[in-house]
Amino acid sequence: MQPQLMLEKALSMTLENDSFLRACLRQATDHTPIWLMRQAGRYLPEYCATRAKAGSFMGLATSVDHATEVTLQPLERYAFDAAILFSDILTVPDAMGLGLSFAQSEGPRFAKNVRDEAAVSDLAVPDMNKLRYVFDAVTSIGKALNGRVPLIGFSGSPWTLACYMVEGKGSDDYRHVKTLMYSRPDLMHRILEINADAVALYLNTQIEAGAQAVMIFDSWGGVLADGAFQEFSLAYTARVLGQLKTEHNGQRIPSIVFTKGGGLWLPEMAGLNCDVLGLDWAMNLGRARALVGGQVGGPGKALQGNIDPNVLFAPPEQIAKEARRVLDSFGRPHTDCTTTGPTHIFNLGHGISQFTSPENVSALVEAVHSHSRKLRQG
Repeated sequence: MQPQLMLEKALSMTLENDSFLRACLRQATDHTPIWLMRQAGRYLPEYCATRAKAGSFMGLATSVDHATEVTLQPLERYAFDAAILFSDILTVPDAMGLGLSFAQSEGPRFAKNVRDEAAVSDLAVPDMNKLRYVFDAVTSIGKALNGRVPLIGFSGSPWTLACYMVEGKGSDDYRHVKTLMYSRPDLMHRILEINADAVALYLNTQIEAGAQAVMIFDSWGGVLADGAFQEFSLAYTARVLGQLKTEHNGQRIPSIVFTKGGGLWLPEMAGLNCDVLGLDWAMNLGRARALVGGQVGGPGKALQGNIDPNVLFAPPEQIAKEARRVLDSFGRPHTDCTTTGPTHIFNLGHGISQFTSPENVSALVEAVHSHSRKLRQG
C-alpha cells in the first residue's frame, strides 16, 4: 500500500466512523458521507431551548458547555458522518475589536466598521487568547464525541470577513465594500492580508485544539466580478491555505473551501492547496467532477454539496427523490481501497433554513446513505 494511504488510514483508526475524512482525502468509502451546513441550528427545538438558556447567540457561542451541547444535538437525532464546531464566521473580526452583536431576528452587526485609512491602520491579527472560548469548545466537543465522528473547525474567508467588516452588517448590494475595493484597492488588499493571516492562525489553533478537518466559508465570493474574484477572494484564500497545517500529531488534516456562487471559477479553484471544494446548488456535480474530480489513481479534488436547502420543505418522498438525483449527478464514486479517486461528501448548497422540519432531515440522511450504498454496488 502507498505510504500516504497508510498514513491516512492511521489517522482514522481511533474513529468509529471515518467516512467523512476518507472522502475528503479521495479514499473509497462504503457510502457517501453527509453533514449539513448549520446542522446545529434553529430548526432544532432542542437548540432553541439551549439558546434560550444562554440568553443570546453570543452567550451561546462563547459558553464552552453550551457550544458543546448544541454541536452534539444533531448527532443525537441523525446519523451524520461529521460534527461541525458551533460558532460563527465573524469571531475573528470581533476579536479585532469591531464589536460583534446579534439582535433578535436580525443578522450580525458590528459596532465599528472599516471604511477608511484610519480604521484600516488600526487592524491587526488578533491575539488568539481573545478566542480562547472557541478553542476550548473544540477540545470539549472532541472529548464529548469520543471518537464517534470527526469534528470540523471553520472560519469565514478573508473576503467574506472583509464584506462584513466594511459594511458593518450583511448587505444586499455590497455598496460600501465594493466602493472601497474599486476606489482604494490598496486599503482593501491591506484588510485582506490581515484577514488571511488571522484566519490561518485561527484555523491552525483550532487544529491544535483538536479539529480534524477545517473549512473556509467564502460565502460572498460569488458577488464579485470575474477578475475581482481572483484578485480579492481567491488569492487570499490561497494565502490562508499556504499557511495551514496539513498534519497534526501524525494525523492528516483535510481542508475544504466553499465559495457560494463560485462554480464559474472551478478550474481556477482546482489550483488551491485544499482537499475538497464545496459547491452550491447551481453547479452540476457531474460537470464539476469532470473539471476537478480527477481520475482513479491521479490527483484531484473531492467535492462537497450540493442539494438546494429548500428541497427540505418538500414531502419526504420528494426529498429522497432529489437526494438520489444529486447522488446520481455525481455518479458512482470510486471503490478501489488501494488508491485515491473521485469522491463526494453530501451537503446542502448553503446553510439549512431555520424553518426546516426536523423530520425532513431524517428523510434526507436516510436517502443519502441508502442510495449511495446502492450506487457502489452497481
